[in-house]
Amino acid sequence: MSTEGSVPLPGLMARDQMEEREEQLLAPYAMHSAASRGRRYAEAATLVHRGIYRSAYQRDRDRIVHCTAFRRLEYKTQVFVNHEGDYYRTRLTHTLEVAQISRQIARALQLNEDLCEAVALAHDVGHTPFGHSGEEALAELMAEKGGFEHNRQGLRVVDLLERRYPEFPGLNLTYEVRESLAKHHTRYDGLPGDEFSGTEMPLLEAQVIDAADEIAYNNHDLDDGLAAEILEEEPLRANVALWAEAYEKVERACPDAPKRRKVLQTVAALINQEVVDLMEHSFRLIAESGVRSVADVRAAGRRLIRFSPELQKQREELQDFLMAHLYRHYRVMRMANKAKRFTADLFHEYARNPNELPPEFQEWAGEAGVERAVCDYIAGMTDRFAQDEYRRLFYPFERV
Repeated sequence: MSTEGSVPLPGLMARDQMEEREEQLLAPYAMHSAASRGRRYAEAATLVHRGIYRSAYQRDRDRIVHCTAFRRLEYKTQVFVNHEGDYYRTRLTHTLEVAQISRQIARALQLNEDLCEAVALAHDVGHTPFGHSGEEALAELMAEKGGFEHNRQGLRVVDLLERRYPEFPGLNLTYEVRESLAKHHTRYDGLPGDEFSGTEMPLLEAQVIDAADEIAYNNHDLDDGLAAEILEEEPLRANVALWAEAYEKVERACPDAPKRRKVLQTVAALINQEVVDLMEHSFRLIAESGVRSVADVRAAGRRLIRFSPELQKQREELQDFLMAHLYRHYRVMRMANKAKRFTADLFHEYARNPNELPPEFQEWAGEAGVERAVCDYIAGMTDRFAQDEYRRLFYPFERV
C-alpha cells in the first residue's frame, strides 16, 4: 500500500540514513550529500517527496539518465561515425565506461560514488554529432557570437535546454554536479563573473571524472582503432612501452590464445594498471597535502587526483602515438572534414531560414537569438539525425 512517498516506511533506508552512512564511510574531504549547496530553484512538495529514499546526487543521476540529451548519446560519435559499424564506441558506451571507472576509484579513495556517477553520466551531454569535428565546426561558426565549447554546452543543456519540469527550466541539478560539469578539465574554469569563476579547485570527485574520462577514451580508442585495422599491434609494441609491457604479460599468461583475445586482454590490463596507479598515487598526494575538508580541497591550489610521473610519461607516449596514427589517419580525417562541411552547411541553411527549424526552436530563437538557437539545435542532434536532416534539406528528391 502506497503512502504517497511523503514519509519513509520503517525498515527502508531513507535519505537521512544514507547521509548518516556517508558520514561514517566517506573521507572528510569527500563531498557529502548533506553538505550540498542545493539547487538553483526551490522545488514544490510534489517534487521534493520523490527524494525521500534517494540522496541529492542520486536524484541528479536519475534526472540525467531519463533526460533526452542522455538518450541521444547512443548515436553520437567518439572517433568512428555511427554508420561505420556497430562495434565501435559511442558517446553512450564511453559514458558508461567513465561511470564504471570513476565509481571504482571513488570507492577506493572513500569519495562520493553517487556524485561521481551523476557527473560521469552527464559529462558528455553537450557534445555535438560527429565528435570533435562537429564541435570544431560550431566553435568556428559561433566564434563571434558567444563561442561554443562542449563542457559549457553540457551545462547549458542541464540548466536550460532540457524541458521536463513545469516548475523550472533544465534539470535543476545540485550546485556540485553543475560545478563539476563546468570545470570538467582545466580548459573551462568558469566564465568571469559566473557562479563557478575564481581560483577554487574542482572537488576531488570532479577530478576523478577527468582522469576516468582519459583512461576510458585512450583505451577504447586503442581497441576501436585496432578493430578497424587503422592501428596495427606490431607498431604499437615497437613504439609504445606501456602497450609493449602489458602485451608481454598477456603473452606469458596465455601464449596460445587467439591474437584478438590477447589484444582485448592487453586493453583490460592497461585500464587496470592506470586505475591502480591513479588510486595509489592520488592517495599519497592527498595524505601529503594535509587536506581534511572540501574547503581544503578547493583551496589546495593544485589537483590531487593524478597519475604518477612515471606512468604519466608513458601515457603521453601512448597519446602521441594515437594522435599520429589514429586521429590523423586519412580515413578518420576524411570523415572529420566531411562532417565539418555538412555541419557548417546545416548551420548556414537554418540561420538563413530559421522557419525551417522545428516550432520549439523557432520560439527559442526569439529568446536566445537565431544563431544560438541554431547552434543548440545542431549540437543536440545525433550523427544519424544530422545525416538525415542534411539529405532532407539538400537532396532534391528526398522526402521532407
